[in-house]
Amino acid sequence: MADYQRLQHQISLYQANAPLEDYYEEGYAVLRQCTAEALAVLTADYDTGLLQVPTAPEQQTMQQLQRVLLDASARRFQAQKIYLRAVAATRWVNTRNAILQLQRSHAGHAAALQQADINLRSEISTITDERVVNELRMADWQARHWLQEDPSLQAMLHWICSQR
Repeated sequence: MADYQRLQHQISLYQANAPLEDYYEEGYAVLRQCTAEALAVLTADYDTGLLQVPTAPEQQTMQQLQRVLLDASARRFQAQKIYLRAVAATRWVNTRNAILQLQRSHAGHAAALQQADINLRSEISTITDERVVNELRMADWQARHWLQEDPSLQAMLHWICSQR
């Protein structure tokens, strides 16, 4: 839970305050998308609709706990993925600002700006579902958290799709 709260806080710090002429540039678009996605994850209701009817009170409690764990794990996964993309886009903004040095873009900047765009796309392409879940599991393992009950990547992806 603390990881999720920290991620949401950090994502909220990344703002896409683009100059008007740069509003549609790729990195700023990624930051706006990250902000919108983070807000959607944060405001999504907890959905109890997928619970099966239990036959015993113990089963009901177990199902509820599994559902809470799935919900929390999927939200943390989504937030981590959004955060990594926001960091990549912020790196792009910083690179762009260093190239432009408070000047307007001109032909002399074209090659360097194009390379910054290529680097952003490349970095974002490395942010796969598998990478994100492996990084989260590694962090949990290093913190000595219990991992046996964690939902699989497929279960989290299914949950995420069912929430749309």
